[in-house]
Amino acid sequence: MPEMFSTLLVANRGEIACRIMRTARRMAIRTIAVFSDADADAQHVKLADAAVRIGPAPPRESYLDISAIITAARRSGADAIHPGYGFLAENSAFAEACVTAGIVFVGPSAAAMRAMGSKSAAKSLMEKSGVPLLPGYHGDDQDPSRLAAHAARIGFPVVIKAVAGGGGRGMRVVAAAEKFMAALDAARQEAASAFGDDRVLIERYLERPRHIEVQIFGDTQGNFLHLFERDCSAQRRHQKIIEEAPAPGIDSSRRAALGQAAIAAARAVKYLGAGTVEFITDGEKFYFLEMNTRLQVEHPVTECITGFDLVEWQLRVAAGEPLPVAQSAITAHGHAIEVRIYAEDPARDFAPSSGHLAVFRMPEEGVRVDAGVVQGDSVSTHYDAMLAKLIVHAPTRAEALRQLQRALAASEIAGVAHNLDLLARVAAHPEFSAGGIDTGFIERHADTLLAPQRSPDSEVLALAALGVMAVEAAQAARAAAESTDPYSPWNAMDFWWPNAAPARHFVFEAAEEKYEIAVAPEGDGWRLACGDRTHDARPTTYHDGQLNVVLDGFQCGAGVSHVGEAVTLRIAGETWRFQLPDPITRADEENDAGGRLIAPLPGQVTEVLAQAGRKVTRGEVLVVLEAMKTVFRLTAPADGTIETVACRAGEMVQEGQLLVAFLDDQAAS
Repeated sequence: MPEMFSTLLVANRGEIACRIMRTARRMAIRTIAVFSDADADAQHVKLADAAVRIGPAPPRESYLDISAIITAARRSGADAIHPGYGFLAENSAFAEACVTAGIVFVGPSAAAMRAMGSKSAAKSLMEKSGVPLLPGYHGDDQDPSRLAAHAARIGFPVVIKAVAGGGGRGMRVVAAAEKFMAALDAARQEAASAFGDDRVLIERYLERPRHIEVQIFGDTQGNFLHLFERDCSAQRRHQKIIEEAPAPGIDSSRRAALGQAAIAAARAVKYLGAGTVEFITDGEKFYFLEMNTRLQVEHPVTECITGFDLVEWQLRVAAGEPLPVAQSAITAHGHAIEVRIYAEDPARDFAPSSGHLAVFRMPEEGVRVDAGVVQGDSVSTHYDAMLAKLIVHAPTRAEALRQLQRALAASEIAGVAHNLDLLARVAAHPEFSAGGIDTGFIERHADTLLAPQRSPDSEVLALAALGVMAVEAAQAARAAAESTDPYSPWNAMDFWWPNAAPARHFVFEAAEEKYEIAVAPEGDGWRLACGDRTHDARPTTYHDGQLNVVLDGFQCGAGVSHVGEAVTLRIAGETWRFQLPDPITRADEENDAGGRLIAPLPGQVTEVLAQAGRKVTRGEVLVVLEAMKTVFRLTAPADGTIETVACRAGEMVQEGQLLVAFLDDQAAS
């Protein structure tokens, strides 16, 4: 039996690095973390046996620096490197550098990566192997006019895809010929930024396809097998947010056909280790989409239904061991669903969010949570916005859905925007509950799934006011405990005044509306007035971000965060976000951006097209901003003349920072 590695370096970060390390430590393998300056205090660094700094925060200077990672492996004595997913996981040059350094790369060969890393080359290979393909163009001629001609031949709608990479970046759906060139330019720009390669391919766009993928494995003895399929059709911006296994509505014959096609793809490149062959289905037909030559984000659902640890399989296969079971021994048990929890704002076109995790609380019983953060951590602008994955497993899909709905309702996040409410709405939607949704499901139901926060009722406002007061009291108690005179009345937050019973007046803001509520002490509790409604609240308790209060005779609970002017409540699985303006600090601020273009979120300016003195028209791209692996093109919202340009390419900017100013207030952000 081949000897197992003694030391494993994980060339990644976040939840996948933590996930890999837990299996490695169970196998008595020493683990090494690598980290950038932004990740010095990250959870994967704390979990590892040792950690090595590899560079500054930008990925190209740290996690994408092959030389730095190989040097870290040598310094730490690592005899194997696991790339995780993302970053260098599918980089053939990295795999070759590991081999050259005498370090085992936990993954496929560089040749297999090259064969499947190019979508166009992979499709040509699959065509020769008899795997069904969509009509399209996968050639080397990248002349825009030639690509437009191929699109017309295929027939609209078509989809433009980056030849390298994935995750929806460099991808555009084009409905008509007159929109093709603009979409091509945008796709190429995004592909070049994300992958350093602006080549694209074109395929027929299926209006309502399902996204089905098959988990495959290969070993050094030439054995190949699959571990059933996953449905990944719940997507936003062409990126998955919910995955489940097995795929609903797939019968045994189609399941067998998908598995055989996936193994044929693996054999074609002599695949080694864990990989995923992705298909899109249209009715009974299925077509090869791409092959991911790495472990997938959604691998936990396959682990749940099969009972195998796929990371352990990766390590054993990389060490030279054969696959531990035959295909006939693999059976599926029950149903598993995974949701990806992101720091992003669905109401703002899923713009990523960064900041301090004032509250991060996931269920502890009956679910699996793979997370790379804990409460108190910071979410950086430099990396992917995924915070955690929540996975449920039950005997049936219906039971798994109920578990998921309960788990989402019990989850709380504050300090950054998040997608918990969207995930809960999807899980409760009748069409999703029925199974077999297509990739356009979320966009098609955007009016309900992405609906803005509804107007709060007086009970919500009452809990918001009581929550703010509870947070203030807790902060005062901490300050008193740390002061030289903890009993000073100046440290008290009990709102006691001599000869008076004053009321607190709160003005909460949300969606450009203002909501007023007054809170006055009454007996051992509070009397709250909101418009023509009044509420009685009895003694409140507040611990670790959780407020509990008896409101009008009913016991209520809410997760509460109050940081700066932001107030966040999580009540019965629904998130409420308010601003509580400080009238003193707001006194001199402008109420809007005026004749300015401002940064909608923190990020790096990658391109500046604006020039002082130039006239611009509404919709013209002026600044390109990249944040958390997403490209944003900021446009002129009105015709006007540029007065000043206050940013430059390569600069990091903060949310609300001035980028471009216009003359005479003719344009505003």
